[in-house]
Amino acid sequence: QVQLVESGGGLVQAGGSLRLSCAASGRTFSSYAMGWFRQAPGKEREFVARISSGGVTLSADSVKGRFTISRDNAKNTVYLQMNSLKPEDTAVYYCAAQYSGLYYIPRAYNYWGQGTLVTVSS
Repeated sequence: QVQLVESGGGLVQAGGSLRLSCAASGRTFSSYAMGWFRQAPGKEREFVARISSGGVTLSADSVKGRFTISRDNAKNTVYLQMNSLKPEDTAVYYCAAQYSGLYYIPRAYNYWGQGTLVTVSS
């Protein structure tokens, strides 16, 4: 069992930056791939970025060059550094843990946090 708690969301102006954190419980954090997803009002949850247990990263085209995912296994934490934020990045951001599976499909993830709201004003 893994419990995930996100933090770091808030209100930021367009062009600004935020860093989201996701703290995980459990001794097996390092063996999971970790992902970030987001869900805007009225839209489906969408993939943002993923980092494998070995540190290989993937990200959605919409955030490439702006968002960076990283992890610190010693702290059981995964991060999402978000730069050059746009109003269309406004959403609830969720972190998730995955044993294996397709990286961009929400149902392929085994554990989810409660989400943190990011609002980008124009």
